[in-house]
Amino acid sequence: MSDRLAQVRRRLDELEIDALLVTQTENRRYLSGFTGSAGVLLISRDRSILATDSRYWEQAERQAPALELVRIKTRLEDHIGEILGQAGHPERVGFESAVVSVDQHSTWSKTNGGVEWVATKNAVEPIRAVKDESELAAIRRAAAVTDAGFDFLCGILRPGLAELEAAWELEVFLRTHGADSLAFDVIVASGPHGAMAHHEPGARALQAGEPIVIDFGAKVDGYCADMTRTVSLGRADERFDEVYETVRRAQQAALDGMRAGMPGMQADALAREVIVAAGYGDFFGHGLGHGVGLSVHEAPRAGRVDSEAPLPVGATLTVEPGVYLQGWGGVRIEDLVVVREDGVEVLSRSHKQSII
Repeated sequence: MSDRLAQVRRRLDELEIDALLVTQTENRRYLSGFTGSAGVLLISRDRSILATDSRYWEQAERQAPALELVRIKTRLEDHIGEILGQAGHPERVGFESAVVSVDQHSTWSKTNGGVEWVATKNAVEPIRAVKDESELAAIRRAAAVTDAGFDFLCGILRPGLAELEAAWELEVFLRTHGADSLAFDVIVASGPHGAMAHHEPGARALQAGEPIVIDFGAKVDGYCADMTRTVSLGRADERFDEVYETVRRAQQAALDGMRAGMPGMQADALAREVIVAAGYGDFFGHGLGHGVGLSVHEAPRAGRVDSEAPLPVGATLTVEPGVYLQGWGGVRIEDLVVVREDGVEVLSRSHKQSII
């Protein structure tokens, strides 16, 4: 954790602040090791202070022994002055504007006179984007459990099985075969439901010869995996074959061409150009991929917009082109990769056979 804290401290001058108050859950865990659901972390140039309530005092002492602990006994705002005082009364304190509510900010401003609260954005997230070896080890384990889950699911899928039943069977398998929890709710989208990229599984029964989009990921030691496969139970129609092959070629073009230093927009274009050339450009509405780590959606991004930043070495990223046709269904194929200097390392090992 000391190296991570040092990286944040090096950013204080860049952000023109004397200290940073971290409230975002994954950022707090990343910088302290503390996994509790409540608390704040203050990082100044020479102090690291974790504040949490009585539910987590013992846990905080065990998980973050190198940090100073402030024991919250009433409300957080009642202790902000104590926390800042312990850090030497910094004058300009950054807060994470994406997660701090207007009400919280107003309360802090009223109860702690003399402190200038400075809104910051992405103060920690770029640091989290590059995974160290311990993080990659956890993500590899999560990806392996995810792969095992897909193998299991392929063995039980059958016409007549409801989307909800398939999703539940998969969740049970993941939780009993190494996953601490799910990275996100399982998506099973059959037939026309596959046209909705984030469909919630329902009572609709799977049918032979239609596309079934399956998107899921295990979480292991706090780190997520994310993978999508699209299959058909038995031979599908010619449209399925055409769309599936278009998406498969688009994904392969991205996997073959991506490398560190490439802007996310350029990575997205590798796949998008294939889909556009096939006549389906209007039906690929989302970006190519997103970072995966403590959150299932984090930096970096690979999309058509807001993706100018170069992909860093050691980032974990999804590669997930898709085509979605209202009234018919959709096809998405997604792998989880690690960005390397000369390409990508693919962590998802599951087969891409379209017919099972």
